[in-house]
Amino acid sequence: MHVYPHALLRAVFLAAACCATVTAAVAQTGWPDKPITMVVPFPPGGVADTVARPVAEALSRELKQSVIVENKAGAGGAVGIGFAARAPADGYTVLLSLSSISILPEADAILERKPAYQMNQFKPIARFTADPTVLVVRADAPWKTLAEFIADARTKPGAYNYGSSGNYGTMHVPMEMLKSAAGFRMTHIPYTGAGPAVVALLAGQVDALASGPSTVVQQIKAGKLRALAHWGERPLVALPEVPSLEQSGFKVKFAQWSGLFVPAATPDEIVRRLRAASAKAATDPAVVQVIEKAGSPIAYLDAPEFQSYWSADAAMMTEAVRKIGKVE
Repeated sequence: MHVYPHALLRAVFLAAACCATVTAAVAQTGWPDKPITMVVPFPPGGVADTVARPVAEALSRELKQSVIVENKAGAGGAVGIGFAARAPADGYTVLLSLSSISILPEADAILERKPAYQMNQFKPIARFTADPTVLVVRADAPWKTLAEFIADARTKPGAYNYGSSGNYGTMHVPMEMLKSAAGFRMTHIPYTGAGPAVVALLAGQVDALASGPSTVVQQIKAGKLRALAHWGERPLVALPEVPSLEQSGFKVKFAQWSGLFVPAATPDEIVRRLRAASAKAATDPAVVQVIEKAGSPIAYLDAPEFQSYWSADAAMMTEAVRKIGKVE
């Protein structure tokens, strides 16, 4: 039998008492007893916003309190993510982010600037979607296939450009991965989010972009955009006829996932309730219908599984950003 020093025993009892006090405080205040803000670090019209709005409505129903979506765009998502990282850990600010949350800290390190946040400032709650990005061009573009697109880009280095949601974002990194694997050059034009980037493509301001399916599938079905390839392993539910990059000989994969986070110090009882509400939201018919109609099927993971997925994905994205190097 182990004999513990009195000081250690006191510390254990104090920690247990503290946890009990926090849980009791949550119960006594009846969290949530006021509206919850769901920060989306991108402008309306993108993947994050498409997922956030039906999920926020479902969480509102489950938690019996309003969950209000607040778009805080800028710096490829860093503005909104940084805001959420600094928010009080009281359960009244949550973050609906894309996989760019894994990319931006390494980008800050490469650019030798103060990081907007660190990943350990967040605790994952649930993953809702995980979609491979899709390479799209306008329907009137001369390229009918990925092979034609790459061949033309190789013969005209830098003559064509592509849009993104910002430097090192989830539309920038996959295109840089493809450029590296296929050996061609294009000029990168960053925008403030996926929505503005798609508008720029439709207006002829850029020639291509890599986007989550939900942002472009309706434009593809309407005959305004053409999908040439995707960054996944299996056929896309919304676009089953579109080939993967791997089928064309390029071993490049990238998933633009969406997940819910809270500041890391958020009390366990609030985290537990958010996890339970998120699990119900992921099977809510209204949520499933809206997100699937947008071309992005639910790919739910609860917090423990999401944490493992996030850690592995972050390691892969960190390596990709290092290969891209410094982008001004």
